[in-house]
Amino acid sequence: MEGSMKSICFSKIGLLFAAFSLAACRAEEPLAETAGSDRRPNIIYILADDLGYNEVGVYGQSKIRTPHIDQLANNGMRFTQHYSGSPVCAPARSTFVEGKSTARSTVRGNYSIGGWDEELGQYPLPAGTRTIGSMLQEQGYKTAVIGKWGLGGPGSTGQPNDHGFDHFFGYLDQKYAHNYYPTHLWRNKSVVMLRNDWIEDHQVLQEGLDENDPESYRDFVQEDFAPDLMADEAVRFIEDNKNQPFFLYFAVTIPHVSLQVPEDSLAEYDGAFPETPYTARELNTWLTYLPHRTPRAAYAAMVTRMDSYVARIVARLEETGLAENTLIVFTSDNGPTFNGGSDSAFFESAKPLSGLKGDVREGGIRVPFIASWPGRIEKNTTNDHVSAMWDMMPTFADISGATANEGSDGLSFADTLLGRDGQQQHESLYWELGSQQAVRMGNWKGIRKNIKRNPDAPIELYDLSTDIAETTNVAAAHDDVVKKIRRIMASREPAVIDNWNFEVPRE
Repeated sequence: MEGSMKSICFSKIGLLFAAFSLAACRAEEPLAETAGSDRRPNIIYILADDLGYNEVGVYGQSKIRTPHIDQLANNGMRFTQHYSGSPVCAPARSTFVEGKSTARSTVRGNYSIGGWDEELGQYPLPAGTRTIGSMLQEQGYKTAVIGKWGLGGPGSTGQPNDHGFDHFFGYLDQKYAHNYYPTHLWRNKSVVMLRNDWIEDHQVLQEGLDENDPESYRDFVQEDFAPDLMADEAVRFIEDNKNQPFFLYFAVTIPHVSLQVPEDSLAEYDGAFPETPYTARELNTWLTYLPHRTPRAAYAAMVTRMDSYVARIVARLEETGLAENTLIVFTSDNGPTFNGGSDSAFFESAKPLSGLKGDVREGGIRVPFIASWPGRIEKNTTNDHVSAMWDMMPTFADISGATANEGSDGLSFADTLLGRDGQQQHESLYWELGSQQAVRMGNWKGIRKNIKRNPDAPIELYDLSTDIAETTNVAAAHDDVVKKIRRIMASREPAVIDNWNFEVPRE
């Protein structure tokens, strides 16, 4: 595959944003030393894209096969109350790399620079931002992000090589990831040309084409399937760095629409489900994604193909003798989607939760989370510890001997992973997106919606211990709890752009 690509330099596009810096802190003793290892543990963080809470077998999925992810859980710990940083892509990733919730993180929404035909990326991280990658670089780790970045485009202040990652391969601009057969990807700051023709990724099946004929969809499957190339790169990174500690952030783009998958994977689900072709002809063009003749089979096949990438990563760790000194995390950036031919109702993708991607209800933010570390994390265990994406920075700091950013909103849950006493608990967790706010405080969940149109929008209150689907608003019976949640919502810091701001609730 390497021989079919060539790298060319891409000219920088100037984008100027205010810079700030966070000082690096002293390192502490890594857990590897207490385990008798002569090197710090490797860390692999696999982030699926729009994978729902119930789209993995060990979480209850029965129609989509995920045997290798399930085996990862059987060899480690499955969390039932882990949360994304946001119900959409870019802000979730910002909370991960910065260790901050959306009360204070830089990126609070999907905000593209330029138009749909311009590869300028999303709102970028400011120069000097100390990320989870920077933190681990300071501890001697070789670091890589492979997959979808979404925190700064070409020539911006937000490129991953400038934010703690020695190596990058994938999509810089996340809107280009709506097509799995792009004309190019990025390796560090150079373009890598692929054997694909340009596809307009927001289109309908053209009139006159037979929606039941496979040939009508032939142009949407081409030569180089980007996630396969990313998996190749991830395995290569492990091999190339087997003699030193490494951090691999594998941000695979599956199963985000468009529905595209190579024919060998699609064949695994041939005839498995009742199907209606997704032509998108009834939608406005900007809402569409690429058509597919068998959308349910395509979606399931995409998830199962991602499962094979997990198998490849685990196998390479075992082949190189690194498995027992490597923590692997598998999770998702937000809940399952609602468009592009996906069928979250059919797959019960968020069961037993309500809400989907873009929603601060549980289905939009509660995600699968599996952690495996042979000999360190107890096998086949389930844990209900409440944790969130911004907890990963202090958790990885504990594991590597680093120090998280001062003022991080995260709490390390290394004690939970390793079966130790003394685990700290969050007093509250906070999310915001567009016209929504949400707070979890113990088993209480407060939600405030439509706040840009109605600054006095009331707070809805749900008891997740008895109402995980958030069906019964009990705010009227618990005014004291509502007041506490209101104060937490009001304490958010203003976002860097006005489009992400709104009126906070008043007493």
